[in-house]
Amino acid sequence: MDIQSPDRQVRLAVDLVNTHTRDPEQLTSPADVRAFLLEHGESDPITLADDDLAAVREVRARVREVFHADPPAAARMLNQLLEEYAVRPYLSDHDGSPWHLHVARPGATWADWMAATTALGLATFAAGHGFEALGVCAAVDCERVFANPAEKRPRRFCTPRCSSRTRVASYRARQHAQ
Repeated sequence: MDIQSPDRQVRLAVDLVNTHTRDPEQLTSPADVRAFLLEHGESDPITLADDDLAAVREVRARVREVFHADPPAAARMLNQLLEEYAVRPYLSDHDGSPWHLHVARPGATWADWMAATTALGLATFAAGHGFEALGVCAAVDCERVFANPAEKRPRRFCTPRCSSRTRVASYRARQHAQ
C-alpha cells in the first residue's frame, strides 16, 4: 500500500471510477478488487473480505462525484477525503521492500488506501492542470471519466471512439433533418 507517482494515482482514480459505468459492474467480489489492485501495481499479499468490497465501492462513488462537481465543490470533496483518510506521508521498508512512501494510516484497509491515494493524486493533478482537466465523457451513452493533462485544448470525450460515435450521430441527425 505504498504511495504511487502522481500519474499512477490519477490513473488509479480514473480506472477505479470506470469500473462501474453503464457497463456491467466490474467489482463484483473481493477477488475482482484484488485483481484491480494487482493490475495497478500492488503486490501480494492482498486479502479482502466482502465488507472490503462494499467499502471500495463507497470510495469509488465518492471519487466519481469529484469528476462531476464544479471546481470549488470538487476541491471540498478532495479535501474531505484527504482529511478522513490521508496522513502525513512517511517512509517504509516493510516486508523487505525497498524504501517507499505511504500516505494511508498504518494498517489501513485497501478502501482507505484507495481513498487517500486517489484523493492525493487528483488533488495534485488539479493543482497542476486545473479541475477543467478532469472530465466526464460527453457522449450520450457513456459515463466514463478521464484526466486530460494536455494543456492544448479541453477534452470532451473519454476515447476517440466516443468522440467519433458522437460526431457520426450528430452528422446523421443533421442529414435526417434536411
